[in-house]
Amino acid sequence: MSVAIALWATLGPYPCRAPLSALRLKLLGSEDLFGVSMVVPLMNLHIKSLGASHTVAGIIGSLYGIMQLFSSTFVGCWSDIVGRRYSLLACILVSALGYFLLGTSTTVLLFAISRVPVGIFKHTLSISKALLSDLVSGRDRPLVMGRFNAASSVGFILGPVVGGYLTELEDGFYQTSFICASIFLLNAGLVWMLPWSEENTSNRQHQQDNKGTDSFSAKANHDQHLNSAPNRAMANESFFWSPWTQLATVLKRIKAIACSDLWDIFLVRLLMSVAILLYYSNFSLALEERFGVKPLFAGYLMSYSSALGVLAGCLLGPITRLYQHNTYRLLLHSSTLTCTLILLYASALSIWMVILSSTFLAFSTTIGRTCIIDLELTIGGNEASGTLLGVGQSVTSVGRIIAPLLSGFSQEFSPCGPPSLGVGLALVAILVMNANKQKYRSHGNVNLKKQ
Repeated sequence: MSVAIALWATLGPYPCRAPLSALRLKLLGSEDLFGVSMVVPLMNLHIKSLGASHTVAGIIGSLYGIMQLFSSTFVGCWSDIVGRRYSLLACILVSALGYFLLGTSTTVLLFAISRVPVGIFKHTLSISKALLSDLVSGRDRPLVMGRFNAASSVGFILGPVVGGYLTELEDGFYQTSFICASIFLLNAGLVWMLPWSEENTSNRQHQQDNKGTDSFSAKANHDQHLNSAPNRAMANESFFWSPWTQLATVLKRIKAIACSDLWDIFLVRLLMSVAILLYYSNFSLALEERFGVKPLFAGYLMSYSSALGVLAGCLLGPITRLYQHNTYRLLLHSSTLTCTLILLYASALSIWMVILSSTFLAFSTTIGRTCIIDLELTIGGNEASGTLLGVGQSVTSVGRIIAPLLSGFSQEFSPCGPPSLGVGLALVAILVMNANKQKYRSHGNVNLKKQ
C-alpha cells in the first residue's frame, strides 16, 4: 500500500508545459528500472550456472561498466544532434534486443554478447531526463527531476521482488529476461505516442519565458550557446546526415565540453559519488563485524533508505521553494549534511546511530543528485542537455571504477576505512564548491566555448 501511495505521489501533476509527455516519461522511468532490477540481481547466479568462474563473471561485469563509461557521453551528445525522439527510441529498442539475447543465452559467450548492446545503448534514463529538462523552466527543473527519480525508484523497489519470485519457476531467468525485453518494447510504444508537436511548442515557450528568470541566469548568455530554434531544426535534419558527419559533430561538442569551465561541477559530482559508493561498499560486512548484525537486517535497512529516497524526491518542490530556487546553496548544504552523516556512521557506537544516519542520508543524497544535475544544465545551457547528462554519467562511471579499489585498500586498516575515506572526499568536494562560489554569485557566467 505504501509503495502504491508513493507511486501515485510521483505520478501526480507538476508544473510542466507538456503534462501528457511528462506523465509518460515518468511511467517510462518506473518501468525501465522495474524491468532492469528484475534481471540484474539474478545475472551473477545465471552466469555461474553456465559454468563461468568468478574471474570471468567479474571481467564481463567490468566490460559492461567500461562500455557505459565511454558510450554515455557519445549517446547523450548524439541525442542533442538527432533529437530526443529518435535517440530515445533507438536506445530503448537496442536495449530490448540486448535483454532478448540475454534470455536466449545458454553459453557464457552468448551471455557476454548480450551485454554489448545494453552496455552501449542503455542510456534511456539520461535521455529521458534531458527531454524533461526541455519541457520545464529552470525554476521547476529540480522538482520535475526529483519526481522522475522518485518514480524510477519505485520501479527499482518492486523489480527485485518480482524477479526473485519468477526465478523460482522453471527457466525463471529466461522468462524474466523476456519480460524485461517486453517492458522495453512497451516503453518504445510510450515514446512513439508522445505528443511531439505539443512538446516542440512547449520548448519554444519556456525558452522565451526563461530569459532572465533562472537562478543563475545562464540564459542571459544565450548568444554564446547554441540557439534553441536552429538547434531543433538541425535535429530534424541531422537525423538524415551520414554517420561520419554525425560522429564529427558529436566529437566537436564533446571537445566544447572539455574546453568549458564546468570542471568544478564534474569534480564535485565525482567526489560525492565516490564518497557515497564508499559508504555502501562494505555496508553489510561492516555492520556484521561492528555490531554483529545479520546481512538480512542490512538488506532491510537499505530497502528502508530506498523508500525514503522516493519520499525525498516528492519533497523537492517545497525544499527548493524554501531555498528560493538557489540550487548552488541547496547542493552545498545537502553535501555538507551527507558528509556529516557519513562521519556519524563511521564513528557510530550503536546500531541506532547507523539507522539515524541512514534515514537522513537517504534525503541528502537524493537532493544532492538532483541538484548536481540541475546545476550542470543551468550552467552549461539547456541546449546541450544530452551531452551534459552523458558526461555526468561518465563521471559517475569513473567513480564506480575507483570506489571498489579505494574500498578494498581502506578495509585493510579498518571496517570503518571506506566511510572514513568517503568523509575526506566529501570534504574536498565542499571545499571545491566554496572556492568557486564567486562563479555562481556572478550569475552563472560560465559557457561552453564555441568551436
